[in-house]
Amino acid sequence: MKTVAIIDYGMGNLHSVSKAVEHVAPNTRVLVTDNADLIRSADRVIFPGVGAIRDCMAEIRRLGVDELVKEVSRDRPVLGVCVGMQALMSHSEENGGVDCIDAFPAHVRFFGHNLTENGERLGEPGSKRLPEGKRLKVPHMGWNQVQQVQDHPMWDKIADDERFYFVHSYYVEAAGNADIAGCTRYGVDLAAAVAKGNIFAVQFHPEKSADAGLQLLKNFVNWAGK
Repeated sequence: MKTVAIIDYGMGNLHSVSKAVEHVAPNTRVLVTDNADLIRSADRVIFPGVGAIRDCMAEIRRLGVDELVKEVSRDRPVLGVCVGMQALMSHSEENGGVDCIDAFPAHVRFFGHNLTENGERLGEPGSKRLPEGKRLKVPHMGWNQVQQVQDHPMWDKIADDERFYFVHSYYVEAAGNADIAGCTRYGVDLAAAVAKGNIFAVQFHPEKSADAGLQLLKNFVNWAGK
């Protein structure tokens, strides 16, 4: 029986993630745990996260989760989700700037204020004032199409441009990102998924993304890694 460990470092409700994995892989043991030994013994590891990156990284470092994630990703699949994905980057500009785990060299950016559908910002020099309805809301909440940039086993049986559910105010930059596996657009192009070695990480919430999200979780349980 395979074991999937969901890392619990005190940031977020992990019940929906664990239930979704149990649903797609009923013969898999799913553990929500902060026990490093149990995480090391698992066949697959999920690294979730919600909330402010400063608080997340403080707990991640206090509990040694940063080094643990690097360790387990050397020889087994790891799935980062939402702020878990952002924490894997090198730096986030949230909370005045926070250094992250640096598993990926990309940066996390703020959508900003007064962002418009065409990527301009109201009030900035050279911007065109658009109708009020064209202004995008931050946080970005809702369903967006994801273009599959990288051919990867995690996209198995998932159609290109499938919709997934997002909730976030910060995003991983897409421009110049060599590790991007999926791209979406919300005023700016952003990384919906990144992949390198045994790590696959997504900005969206697969557990809230209906059939496509469940398929991605099923693919993760079946993925053998690099």
